[in-house]
Amino acid sequence: MTATPRFTGDANPYGGGDPYADYRTADFSFTHHANLADRQLGAAVIAANDEFFAQRENLLVPGRAEFDPEQFGHKGKIMDGWETRRRRGASADHPWPTAEDHDWALVRLGAPGVIRGIVVDTAHFRGNYPQAVSIEGTSVAGSPSPEELLGDDVKWTTLVPRTPVGGHAANGFSTAVEQRFTHLRVNQHPDGGIARLRVYGEVVPDPAWLSALGTFDVVALENGGQAEDASNRFYSPATNTIQPGRSRKMDDGWETRRRRDQGHDWIRYRLAAQARIRALEIDTAYLKGNSAGWASVSVKDADDRGDGDWQEILPRTRLQPDTNHRFVLPTPAVGTHARVDIFPDGGISRLRLYGSLTEEGESRLAARHQELGG
Repeated sequence: MTATPRFTGDANPYGGGDPYADYRTADFSFTHHANLADRQLGAAVIAANDEFFAQRENLLVPGRAEFDPEQFGHKGKIMDGWETRRRRGASADHPWPTAEDHDWALVRLGAPGVIRGIVVDTAHFRGNYPQAVSIEGTSVAGSPSPEELLGDDVKWTTLVPRTPVGGHAANGFSTAVEQRFTHLRVNQHPDGGIARLRVYGEVVPDPAWLSALGTFDVVALENGGQAEDASNRFYSPATNTIQPGRSRKMDDGWETRRRRDQGHDWIRYRLAAQARIRALEIDTAYLKGNSAGWASVSVKDADDRGDGDWQEILPRTRLQPDTNHRFVLPTPAVGTHARVDIFPDGGISRLRLYGSLTEEGESRLAARHQELGG
């Protein structure tokens, strides 16, 4: 399922490069997928058996972990991560049963989906990192409590078997389990600290929910949209453009390097399923001196092989900096994929494509949901 990590001295590519990391595992090919454990999507660490030295919530904090050598509290060194006490067997003051030989945390994914890879980052944990980690996943409908998730009737599937990890390192694990997961159980053996957790994968939405919505953003990450490819990701990832809500600062969108040729930049998306698009938004919030000058939008109704012709639904249009641009299409357009072209370079913060699923789109989405155990 997964291989034992191999460590190198190279800079870590996950998250745009992390110069603090002494080591990284060799496999980070999955990090082009969206982070399903993003707080912006609604992810949370809902329970942990122990968090004596550092709170469990730190696992999902965006950005790199920070280290202040002078920062101490009443319980000892304050670490930017999740850190448990040294395990000495069962203890009456632990908030959860400790019959196991390891510590654990329960993570609710922000969007259910198929997991392609996981990063367990032990940045700044040099003498207090776990010897090994293991990670399990489950799919439970609704909003289960920690007690319900820990019940005997919940089936957990191993995503990462017990595997040694390095300290002050970004430990990457590719996964190959074709199932839809809603929650993870992160185990550290026997105890110690983890700075950050990233869970990369493909969102698999609930088709019944999307059908009830009727008209919704068919390219939104939380609804199953994906940024499949982009011409340039120098400053920020293309996935930012389909994150929930409006951009809150400049690096919360997509920005490319300055072009010195005659070309232009673009992002290609896969929609939640085949949909009929009626309106769209292109937002350049917080991009003031670096927004795209112009943009156009096209859609493609691809067959099973991915073939199809691109149809322009928004011709090349002048954009204003730090502005949300709205367009109602004169004729609805049917497609499975979309593409935004910006001219010549710069950035946009969000793309919204409003529409509804076609009968074929609903049928295929329901079949995939059922196939993955949703």
